[in-house]
Amino acid sequence: MRWHRIYALILRYTYLLFRNFDRAVDTFYWPTIDLLLWGITGLYVEKLANNLLLVQIIISGIIFYHIVFKAQGEVSVNLLEEYWSHNLVNIFVSPLTFSEWVVAVLLNGIIKSLLGFAFVAVIAFFLYHIAVLSFGFYLIPFIFLLMLTGWWIGFIISGLIFRYGMKIQFLAWTMVSLISPFSAVTYSLSILPVWAQKVAILVPTSYVFEGMREVISTGHFDLGKFWISLLLNSIYLGLSLIYLKRSFTRALDRGLINAR
Repeated sequence: MRWHRIYALILRYTYLLFRNFDRAVDTFYWPTIDLLLWGITGLYVEKLANNLLLVQIIISGIIFYHIVFKAQGEVSVNLLEEYWSHNLVNIFVSPLTFSEWVVAVLLNGIIKSLLGFAFVAVIAFFLYHIAVLSFGFYLIPFIFLLMLTGWWIGFIISGLIFRYGMKIQFLAWTMVSLISPFSAVTYSLSILPVWAQKVAILVPTSYVFEGMREVISTGHFDLGKFWISLLLNSIYLGLSLIYLKRSFTRALDRGLINAR
């Protein structure tokens, strides 16, 4: 493990943020649009129900869920970037190791996720007077768990890309959405059908957002939900890393590293 190589890769992906309009849009524009749309919806619901907590729950859920999107995207989209620029072979014939690449994309994901989170949190404060920082210390476990979820989803997508190439690149923008209905981002799990609640038991983010609403409503942090989410995330993360490594090895063995 050589940190100067990891640092170099982080710089490469960071430069893309400021020189690639698509990356800037992904980091700042779409989270802002979601915040505006759902914020206005929340204000309308508040007007009907006269309940300010509903607005805070909706806006906080949207802000936090973008952490999952960004953490996942910085893993899978950065891999696609190497395909798009025909640079994948150049990276992996260099002294850069597979583990260094993994660490680099994870650290880069942390930076970009926190940057995007801070940006929309400021907007939420000025537009709706919702202070996400009011979560205090609880911000740390919530953000940590959501990043873990984004990482293992990103590793699964990256493994699929190594195996099948860019023909399944659409998963980099759609796979996170598959778990959102079972994550209960802006609503309670109790309103889901029974079968969906059973699926949600296996989704780590459902415990995060249920815990988030509990903190907003009562100020109580459910440690049990934290440990369950951490356990599920750890299992999925371990399995996704094994799958990613095997997919990478298979790509090397079969020459798929040059797949287009």
